[in-house]
Amino acid sequence: MDDAYSHRATHDWKRVRRKALVQNVLALILRRPVDLLPFEKVREKLRLRKQQYLGLQDVPLDSIVGSVGRYRDFTRNFLPRQDALQGRWEKIDQLVNVGGGLPPIELFKVGDAYFVRDGNHRVSVARAQNAPSIQAYVWEYDTEVSLDPGTDLDDLLIKAEYVEFLARTRLDQSRPEQRIEFTAPGRYTTLEYQIALYRYNLIQIDGEEISFADAAALWYDLLYTPIVQIIRQSDVLREFPDRTEADLYVWIFRYQRQLSERYGRPVPMGDAASDFAEQFSQQPLKKVARQIKRTVTGKHAETPHELDKDLT
Repeated sequence: MDDAYSHRATHDWKRVRRKALVQNVLALILRRPVDLLPFEKVREKLRLRKQQYLGLQDVPLDSIVGSVGRYRDFTRNFLPRQDALQGRWEKIDQLVNVGGGLPPIELFKVGDAYFVRDGNHRVSVARAQNAPSIQAYVWEYDTEVSLDPGTDLDDLLIKAEYVEFLARTRLDQSRPEQRIEFTAPGRYTTLEYQIALYRYNLIQIDGEEISFADAAALWYDLLYTPIVQIIRQSDVLREFPDRTEADLYVWIFRYQRQLSERYGRPVPMGDAASDFAEQFSQQPLKKVARQIKRTVTGKHAETPHELDKDLT
């Protein structure tokens, strides 16, 4: 192959390796992960079983966020991390530069995210060449939870907990409209504790056995949904950017219990939601107002982080 194309490929390689090194350093400084998602872990955590072949497709390169077995070789946007990748990478880069055709890659699709089954180097070169998409044979895995290109390993842990929660409660079957999604791990355990307590109370009241899944459906209808409706009606969610209704459900539920214990009487959930927004809003002006109030009164309410402890 022409020496000019060989020199250009070497230049391209050095450029992407420098970018990869910079990304790795910034990841350490900013504590921002730049790793590809390992498909094996995704398959295990999300209990992926069924797959179907979707055929040959044009796939946006930005949607490819993981790999089967090679996730340590490239950064999240497929910059090469290993010098050992140079030979194959440069050969593919040369073929692209001379206009040579490359065979389609192979991808697994989970939600809106894709994982490379075969063709990691081709993805890396395509991204280095600023191509918008790449041709791929695609197999799609069924999943009960959403997965998108922005998902990281922390998100994966939360989604794995969601899968376990749905497996135990069967709410995806009994209440398919539900979308109980959190922004931090560990909160599905709180919901399962609530459902277990709700089930115990139902058995004590009715004197009849009820399954955990049936109790979960009643809990969703009679406890979770009414509180979420209050959250929506009070528009409290706008006070907490980047949080979900489920996050606020857990916080407000605990806050209502805290207020009821403080005042020695039941506090209506609507009042608790309104007071919660006033106490813990993340808007800058309200933060300043709260700080002045605490300085003057000497009182300090528990923060959402402190409220985030298990109900047990």
